[in-house]
Amino acid sequence: MTITKEHTRRSLLSGAAAIAAAASLPLPAIAQTPLTIRLGFASVGIDNRQFAGGSAAAIAHANGYLEDEFKNDPGVKLAWFFFKGAGPAVNEAFATGQLDFAIQGDLPQVIGRAAGLKTKQLMANGAHAPLYLAVPPDSPIKTVKDVKGRKISLFRGTNNHLAAVKVLAANGLTERDVQFINMDTAATNAALAAKEIDGAFGNFDLLLLASQGLAKIPYTTKGDNRSFERQGTIIGLEDFVTGHPDLTGRIIKALVKAAQWSSQEEHRDEAFEIWAKSGRPASIYRDDFADQTLKYRNSPLLDPFFIEQYRVQARQAKEYGLIRRDITVDDWFAPQFLEAALKDLQLEKYWPRLGADGKPLDGAS
Repeated sequence: MTITKEHTRRSLLSGAAAIAAAASLPLPAIAQTPLTIRLGFASVGIDNRQFAGGSAAAIAHANGYLEDEFKNDPGVKLAWFFFKGAGPAVNEAFATGQLDFAIQGDLPQVIGRAAGLKTKQLMANGAHAPLYLAVPPDSPIKTVKDVKGRKISLFRGTNNHLAAVKVLAANGLTERDVQFINMDTAATNAALAAKEIDGAFGNFDLLLLASQGLAKIPYTTKGDNRSFERQGTIIGLEDFVTGHPDLTGRIIKALVKAAQWSSQEEHRDEAFEIWAKSGRPASIYRDDFADQTLKYRNSPLLDPFFIEQYRVQARQAKEYGLIRRDITVDDWFAPQFLEAALKDLQLEKYWPRLGADGKPLDGAS
């Protein structure tokens, strides 16, 4: 069915209201002996495999970076959770006190903050991710402009959402020009393969269909304006971050180590094989990361460009009626844990930093 902008606005706002109500409830006390640190991925592997792919945090999970960090701490346990419902489902888990940290995309984080979730942004993860437009192999759609009036899938409330809106705007279109249908990844893939829809905006999962000859990719943000990219972070519950700064620092340090390993070109093929534990073939990640350096895609930096993208997302979410109120961004970020880890690991100059305008700082490329 066709999802109108007003219907989507009501759905997102009603979900936000539920989050706000849950967020107002007292959080359950965190057990001291042992303390279980709960981490969630706003994704899940094929057939519900408890693995994710495409990011340094996924490497950290698969190769036990955090488990190694706390191996001599019998009073600290780790629990990982994977969410088919992506970012919106992670927000609900945060609101009901079921998570301490999450790997999540920008727009759902903005929606959660507007709904009253008390969180802190700790480091980038899955930064600079491209958006893809996929269509059936015999589709006449050749450019973004050709989606006008077409039935297109878009997983609303995820970090694909506003990226797609930006791409449409750059091509003279708005959401109202497209018959958008709100579908999750599995439903999108099935509908596209069956030619029940005219196309879909989404992430690397669309490349799997293309590799099977069930779709083609007429457009990707890769090589286009950097502001069209999708961003994600490691985000933490404020109560945990402020109540356990030592543990938070150790978690971020372990994740930075994973980011460094994941940023080394000699590990490119090995990283793709590790991500393949998600059930997606390594070739999909190879295609997704083609023509981009690992340092660019796996950077943990909260640089001026990254923070500016969150500022833009917050503003656009309000403009498009996805949130009801303005939200602040600068006080949302808590970079001290990341900066301490970079200094301790002597990685302060390892990843190139970008200015707010997307141009490299200090001669970086």
